[in-house]
Amino acid sequence: MKKWIGYSLRRKLSLIILISTLLPLLSFGAFTYLISSRITEEKTKQSGIDTLEQMEGKMSFIVSDIENISLILIGHRDIQQYLSHSVEDEQTRTRVLEFIMNLSSSKPYISNITIYPGKFQTAPLSNSTVYASNMGELVDLYQVKEKTWTGLYKITNFSGERQVISFIRPLRSVFTYENLGWLVISVDEPVISEYWSEPSLGEGGEVALLNESGVVLSSTEKSWLSRPFDDLFPGVTQRMMNRSHGETVFGAGREKRTVLYYRQPSTGWTFAGTIPYDLYSSQNRYILQLTAIAVLVMIVITGCLVLFVIRRVTNPLTILTRLLTKVNPNGPMPLYHASSRDEIGRLGESYNMLGMHIEQLKRQLIRDETRKKEADMRALQAQINPHFLYNTLSSIHWMALMADKKRIADMVGALSDFLQFSLNKGNDYCAVQQELAHIRNYVDIQSIRFPDKFEVDYVIDPGVHDRMMLKLLLQPLLENSMIHGVQKKAGKGKIAVCIHQEGGRLHFLVVDDGVGMTEERLAQVMDNLDRHDLAPGPDASYGLRNVNERLRLHYGQDACLVIESKPNAGTRISFSIPGLEESYENHDRG
Repeated sequence: MKKWIGYSLRRKLSLIILISTLLPLLSFGAFTYLISSRITEEKTKQSGIDTLEQMEGKMSFIVSDIENISLILIGHRDIQQYLSHSVEDEQTRTRVLEFIMNLSSSKPYISNITIYPGKFQTAPLSNSTVYASNMGELVDLYQVKEKTWTGLYKITNFSGERQVISFIRPLRSVFTYENLGWLVISVDEPVISEYWSEPSLGEGGEVALLNESGVVLSSTEKSWLSRPFDDLFPGVTQRMMNRSHGETVFGAGREKRTVLYYRQPSTGWTFAGTIPYDLYSSQNRYILQLTAIAVLVMIVITGCLVLFVIRRVTNPLTILTRLLTKVNPNGPMPLYHASSRDEIGRLGESYNMLGMHIEQLKRQLIRDETRKKEADMRALQAQINPHFLYNTLSSIHWMALMADKKRIADMVGALSDFLQFSLNKGNDYCAVQQELAHIRNYVDIQSIRFPDKFEVDYVIDPGVHDRMMLKLLLQPLLENSMIHGVQKKAGKGKIAVCIHQEGGRLHFLVVDDGVGMTEERLAQVMDNLDRHDLAPGPDASYGLRNVNERLRLHYGQDACLVIESKPNAGTRISFSIPGLEESYENHDRG
């Protein structure tokens, strides 16, 4: 079996691709199912917490409304007057009862409003007659000193037996703060549970409202009423005391439930909701079915695609492999004859283009090395045999000094320094300050030859003086500005040399206010700079072309000259090179 697979690239690739595709696909399916199940569970829990928060908001509204109603009743003038007088006033009592009845009828969740006077011989004031009440089993009304809520208890009135929760508040005089009685506002549990229980937690979910002692005050499951929550779910109440909201787990197996809770800060009551784990299981089963179907479909599609691709790939690759094994490093690469325009065909074309590109690079490399040597030779030839000439000029300089010919001595000295820099011990690179000294010598010579014809300004960034650059770049540009720009202008001209560094590069600019160039002349000059043949074109600026060629060969295309000019306005010539901090010499020059 192993040999049978190993002898065929098609069978080997089919097996490897199928295995390498199916294993990640199955793993991805299992991972997707697990992550989706976990996300579904977390979203269900978060949705449950959000639902409890909405329920808490509705209940908080009811609690706040009840407390506001109690404040209205306490401050009512008729109530204060009725409770403050020692003699019962029937007219005031009637007005109080009417006010209480109107107030209670405006709120559907208020079952009863009762005012208990502090004088025991006086009958309570209530909007409805309560025949029986279990409130006394929960709280001693006459011992209440501050506002409080009772637990759930039963009352019997004209509507029958009702389960209510009551808000009790001492009723004091607004003038003397003397205790005048107690106010009891009872809330109907079935009404408020219907009010706050929308939206629900979903199928199988139940919600209960617990007081601060963990006893159920209201619930969607009526069998839980008045029972401690710990009797229903032992140990859960203690776990809910540590945080204002959250979740915990109760039970195991089919009885396992998620218990969500959200505490009401104003009363200390807690909404507790339960979600059965069967709800997660039903959702997860649906996700599992979708994942399994998707994986099976992908397996079938992958198998078909693998077989198709293998058949399309193996034959052309065999041909291409044979060509690659015949490649001779010293000769051209053999051509691949593509029989199709698909990916393999384009790969063959790319192989052919790569071969041609390699040949072009070889020829370009040879041509560039030749041109670099030519450019350097032209720069050396321009030095006019500086050894002999430098020694001769030194003698002339001393003879001029001895004859007290200072102008001649200065001119010869500047020319001597100019040529000495051109020699530069055979080095191609120098510091920027040496290049500046070189062009200053050139300017001194020309200023003696052409007095009052031009003026040169230098704007130099102090940080560039010690940076290294290719030598003899600025003098041809300055010479071009003098000969072709300033000398052809009537009157005195100005030339500015600017050097600054930015972004790790040195930027050079030579600008003059000479006669400038027309657009046609500028196009001719730029065309001459871009020519790749070694011989200069007709009417070409030899110095500019030589500088541009040396910049391109030593620094790359980004360093080439940029020339801007307008007639009678002047010319700007600029270039930029990398800023080298240490001495550098290009030794890769045959």
